[in-house]
Amino acid sequence: MLLLVSGFSTLFTAALGYRSGQINLTNRVFNQLISVRASKAYQIESYFRNIQNHTQTLSEDLSIVAAIEEFDAAFQQLEKTPQPAAATQTLEGYYRREFLPRLDKYHAGTPNLPAYLASDPATRHLQYNYIAANPNPVGKKQQLVAAKDGSTYSKVHGRYHPIFRNIVSRFGYYDMFLINPKGQIVYTVFKETDYATNLENGPYKDSNLAQLVREVVASKEKGFTQLVDFAAYAPSYGTPAAFIAAPIYDGPKLVGVLAFQMPVNEINNVMTGNQDWKQDGLGQSGETILVGNDTLMRSASRFFLEDPKAYLAQLESRGFKKDAIERLSQYDTTILQQPVATPAVTKAIAGGSGTLRVVDYRGVPVLSSYAPLQIDGLHWVILSQMDLAEAYAPIHAFQRQILITATLLILVVTLLAMALAHLFVKPVQQLIDSARKVSSGELASIPDLNATDEFGELAQSFNAMVRSLQTQTALVDQTNQENERLLFSVFPSAIARRLQRGETQIAEEVTNVAVLFADLKGFSRLVSSLSAHESLAILNDLVASFDDLAARFGLEKVKTIGDSYLAVCGLSVPYLDHDKRAIDCAIEMHGILRRFNLERGFQLGIQIGIHSGDIVAGIVGKSRVVYDVWGETVKLAHSLSQACPAGAVYVSEVVHHRLEDLYPFERTAAAIEAQESPPAWRLTGATVPAAGEALAKP
Repeated sequence: MLLLVSGFSTLFTAALGYRSGQINLTNRVFNQLISVRASKAYQIESYFRNIQNHTQTLSEDLSIVAAIEEFDAAFQQLEKTPQPAAATQTLEGYYRREFLPRLDKYHAGTPNLPAYLASDPATRHLQYNYIAANPNPVGKKQQLVAAKDGSTYSKVHGRYHPIFRNIVSRFGYYDMFLINPKGQIVYTVFKETDYATNLENGPYKDSNLAQLVREVVASKEKGFTQLVDFAAYAPSYGTPAAFIAAPIYDGPKLVGVLAFQMPVNEINNVMTGNQDWKQDGLGQSGETILVGNDTLMRSASRFFLEDPKAYLAQLESRGFKKDAIERLSQYDTTILQQPVATPAVTKAIAGGSGTLRVVDYRGVPVLSSYAPLQIDGLHWVILSQMDLAEAYAPIHAFQRQILITATLLILVVTLLAMALAHLFVKPVQQLIDSARKVSSGELASIPDLNATDEFGELAQSFNAMVRSLQTQTALVDQTNQENERLLFSVFPSAIARRLQRGETQIAEEVTNVAVLFADLKGFSRLVSSLSAHESLAILNDLVASFDDLAARFGLEKVKTIGDSYLAVCGLSVPYLDHDKRAIDCAIEMHGILRRFNLERGFQLGIQIGIHSGDIVAGIVGKSRVVYDVWGETVKLAHSLSQACPAGAVYVSEVVHHRLEDLYPFERTAAAIEAQESPPAWRLTGATVPAAGEALAKP
């Protein structure tokens, strides 16, 4: 009765205190979030006003007016300049090697050369001289001050480019554009593939920059500035881009448009406080973010910036679509990728402001403060929020303290009543505790009882049993470890684990893999002149080198049959570029064998066949099992290796079709066993010796 009355009174008082503290703490956190939100809103609105004022001021600067007129006139002269065939080939090669693969990687558009490469002479001339023939790498093309083509344009470029490059660098812009009234980009600082293109009829006529330029030209108003919201921008490889632009007038005449590509990093720095959220009073989980009227983010998520892998894993666990998660990972930003469709965003888009307790875009309960932003041309809202768990951490600590105190009081009263009984049952309790630990696997638990009575005899018997179990357990563990090491050395890790689980019949169909079959030539002749130990040592050295090489390129060795070597890429771990990895591995195998011959004075050659497709893999045998792969793909790879001469790499039509843009091949009429003369292709180039070269005397 005493425990019941005292416990009820304590818990009732604690509940009242907890409720009052929760209400007060919620109000305090909401006030803090409102303050942070208002501060960030003022900073971001001021930032955009400064950019608008800066853009408008520069558009009225006489040097900008003179620059657009000179660039435009020089550009028109280049329309009559013929483009040499070699320059055209170089430019097209740049698009194929640099631009289109990057564009395809980020899924920003269809990698189709005619869709992105302009055809007019002036554009091609400038893109060749300032992009394709520019010695600086991608991302640093702006370091070239003037091309050595002797054109008037390059003289104008050399005079203005250092000034405009400083403007972009010092004010933190991503890029700067000078555009004539017909939509022709006559100058950019950064020299991406939008340079010298036409926004009216060129490859980027549907971009948000083209839309912005049309609005500015149509305004016919001096002092006019306009912003356009973020959208995927193909010249920047599909990353989100926003722009600001203003018209350039020479007296009453519109001579062009000045545009800047907005710096995403600067916006993120404002919203994240240079990623110092704690300094802004947002603790461990607070953040401020910008959201557009399409409910997509316009600034980066704190949680993505702090730990991208954990963030993507959390989205995956919540059932986000796989392609959306892949885009987040590829673009490395949540801008235009992460939806924030919470009630707070809905109210802010409708023009409201306030505070709510909602479940945020991560599926986590948060306290959120919301409001619309006042930025001309952009319909954005701002959120300031903090995880509910962190906001309520003090009240939860208070709750724990009350519960612990009440529990301790009750325990003290209870322990006083049980003190005498505890003295009598203490030895038995020690044995019970030790027995429980032993039953849970803690074999190191041996009770220390020095009594000479029946409890002492029981403790000695128990300790003897525990020591016996310890000895047997150690022997079993040692045997298991040895068996496991042997199993994992013979079979792939995934198959070894399945064998450990007791599976005996293991067979599976594996799709989309690359099979590499290599056959040493000349080894049989070498073996005839060596002892068994010497030939084994040579073969072991070569196979070990091939094994290291296969592991480096992600291939798994399946087996060696004498001087033949079989490896598969994509067997346990799937790869999108399994064909390329197999080709690169084959090239390196030639290099290893070439060095091996030079070091030891041998005349060994190697012939390699590569095919891509589906295979069947599994355990074969009963008393002596092996892991093997089979199927038409393996058969064709083996046939290719047998059909090609020593020193050659033959690939199937499938592999050639996928990699013909990356490697040089020549078609070969190879007689392939059990096939109806399918096309075979021989890898050519400096990295692969000509047929028979590997057998030549070093």
